[in-house]
Amino acid sequence: MKTKRLVLRKWTEADAESLYEYAKDSEVGPIAGWPPHKSVEESLDVIRNVFNGPECYAICEKENGKAIGAIELKLKGHTDMTDREDECELGYWLGQPFWGKGYMPEAAKEILRHGFEELGMNTIWCGYYEGNQKSKRVQEKVGFVYHHTCEEVPVPLLKEVRTGHTNVMTKAHWEEINEGR
Repeated sequence: MKTKRLVLRKWTEADAESLYEYAKDSEVGPIAGWPPHKSVEESLDVIRNVFNGPECYAICEKENGKAIGAIELKLKGHTDMTDREDECELGYWLGQPFWGKGYMPEAAKEILRHGFEELGMNTIWCGYYEGNQKSKRVQEKVGFVYHHTCEEVPVPLLKEVRTGHTNVMTKAHWEEINEGR
């Protein structure tokens, strides 16, 4: 998938060094619920065993194709937000040097289009942990609507409990906000 400035493509093992470069940053993973990567080998393992979902993509700048973040539509069986075939969860993160450039809303808009138009989704869920204002803003910018808040949400990779906020986008709402584009 392509946008004005980005390419969303499948992860490859060759992306391990780039993934490590951005995923080792303590400002990136923990706010999203995962620990910073400790080695290129750990990043390679994540590519093989975590970023292997059917709708998981590396976010790359068009000019160089280097992986700078990840975006995924987590389908039934890979999310605890829904158990329906026509619903999924959007997850994403971006390397810190690329924050504030509008890349994540750009990538999110494209994967939402893909989810609704090509995968036949009727609802896409998205969440963020309390304090993750950047993720909250991305969701607001692309049109997600607040649904509910859960206290005491387990964050197993960090052995913590947090407050989680859940937002939703229906196909009808997506069509309404994208009418005329």
